[in-house]
Amino acid sequence: MKINETNRIGALNPYQKHSEARVGGTDKAKQKDAVQISAAAKELLSTSKASGADRTEHIEQLKRSVATGNYHVEAGKIAEKLLPFLKE
Repeated sequence: MKINETNRIGALNPYQKHSEARVGGTDKAKQKDAVQISAAAKELLSTSKASGADRTEHIEQLKRSVATGNYHVEAGKIAEKLLPFLKE
């Protein structure tokens, strides 16, 4: 009866090289992630901040209209905007 294969007694763990490489890799300087914002995105951010006060006032006005029940929605305009999406 053969319990162990004779050629596997001195075999190395196949994952040992991988773990040794990982341990050796910690000596290197860790690379950090970096994010770059394009000029177009920066421009969009600056224009949205400039109109922030006007936008805030408009939103507050809409909230008041909805709360008092004076906000009117035209169903035809909503249907026109939704129709292209529903056709696809």
